[in-house]
Amino acid sequence: MAAKHGIWSSTNFLDAGFLRSSSSSCSIRSRTVSVVCRSSSSSSSSTEIWISQAQLRMVEAFDPKIPLVEAITPPSSWYTDSSFLDLEFERVFFRGWQAVGYTEQIERPHDFFTGRLGNVEFVICRDADGDLHAFHNVCRHHASVLASGSGKKSCFICPYHGWTYALDGSLLKATRITGIKNFNKDEFGLVPLEVTTWGPFVLVRLDGNPSSQQRGSMKTVGNEWLGSSSNILSANGIDSSLKHVCRREYSIQCNWKVFCDNYLDGGYHVPYAHGGLASGLNLDSYSTLIYEKVSIQRCEGASAERNFDRLGSKALYAFVYPNFMINRYGPWMDTNLVVPLTTTKCQVVFDYFLDTSLVDDKDFVERSLEESERVQLEDIALCEGVQRGLESPAYCSGRYAPAVEMAMHHFHCLLHESFTHV
Repeated sequence: MAAKHGIWSSTNFLDAGFLRSSSSSCSIRSRTVSVVCRSSSSSSSSTEIWISQAQLRMVEAFDPKIPLVEAITPPSSWYTDSSFLDLEFERVFFRGWQAVGYTEQIERPHDFFTGRLGNVEFVICRDADGDLHAFHNVCRHHASVLASGSGKKSCFICPYHGWTYALDGSLLKATRITGIKNFNKDEFGLVPLEVTTWGPFVLVRLDGNPSSQQRGSMKTVGNEWLGSSSNILSANGIDSSLKHVCRREYSIQCNWKVFCDNYLDGGYHVPYAHGGLASGLNLDSYSTLIYEKVSIQRCEGASAERNFDRLGSKALYAFVYPNFMINRYGPWMDTNLVVPLTTTKCQVVFDYFLDTSLVDDKDFVERSLEESERVQLEDIALCEGVQRGLESPAYCSGRYAPAVEMAMHHFHCLLHESFTHV
């Protein structure tokens, strides 16, 4: 189980309301249909794109209406077909709030960090007044990526031709443009993205062009992002009281959903794959709660007395659709952000947070991170093995273990809803 445990692009949104039912198939000949869809930009014009019949058939191969005890898992093509990843970016990742970082990264004026999701480069920053902003990290002159990494800046200077932008996105200086006509620098500021925070997390979204700097309240954002699970998470220690300790990143040779599926199997694989982790948990107490776009797995800690115990008396593992995981146990919280890189490769970003009273206990921190690392390496081996199996001609679809894999089924149903919702 991943110790339960910013990266993201403006593209067109598929208008797929015409999906028809058809039989499941792992091998589908490609035909194409023309679909006119809305552009994610502020322009009112439409863009025509081509969607293959095979892509539509892949969506239809999973039926969310079949009860869990009878349901068949999505076909392997969801995990192996490159065109399906294109669909996921357009319909899943470029809609709604996406977690991209944590608030300590932009705690003070002039702080910034950058990231990428799909073909979207973004930058998050606080200006001199402390106001939070997010922009496409692309110079308006000749499209160079503007900033990289994280840190502090008083302005953004393009490394290509020196165009300079304030931290509120306005264009301060356009170099060597003497003689240019019909140019208004007020129209060449950075393209904004909507940004907000909830608890210790920084969120952005693409669906909409923010026209003001007004931020939604934490309650409003929580309801949009977390639904009715918002209060439950807040009441269980998912808050800003913990201190960020470190970040670790893993490149895994599997489809991003394989990692999510592994997280969502209700502890099914823990006694078989994670002997050390299993010894610290009372797996008979494992339970799963399902909310609108969140699932929460809970488990009590083992009763055995140990001098070193990072898990505490209970653990909570929350999955926030589509790709963010929050894990609260003992004095620790860690988060996992799984980001698609290619159809068969993803990056998982782990951020570790700790009760402030233990931050200086180097032995405890080191031993805790070593235990977590061991679990991650075990999970990576599992996920990469599953990906190889998904690419085998011997496998198409499987079944769910209905007593434990309800969160995984919920995840697949949410994906299907995203693909078919207009």
